[in-house]
Amino acid sequence: MNWNLRKNKWFASLVTVPKLVFVAFICSLIFFGDNSCMRKLEYNEQINDLKAQIQANKDSTKIYEAKVRELNTDRETLEKIAREKYGMKRVNEEVYITDIP
Repeated sequence: MNWNLRKNKWFASLVTVPKLVFVAFICSLIFFGDNSCMRKLEYNEQINDLKAQIQANKDSTKIYEAKVRELNTDRETLEKIAREKYGMKRVNEEVYITDIP
């Protein structure tokens, strides 16, 4: 019985209401605020996703810039695309389009 009284006094002296309020406040800042750890992890994941999208867009931009340069410099490629994709033809030329692959 004497041990239980000492145990309760020790616990009561260590844990006080202001200490509990302070710990609860710190925990709320860490886990529930705008600058919480969970939000920072979510924001870092979003940042990494956006960086990956930026890199993919830069790569596709380089590919399209190379195609534009090729079309501006190579007339044969330009003529080939104009004939195949847009069905254009030269003057006095007949073109027959078939569905046979």
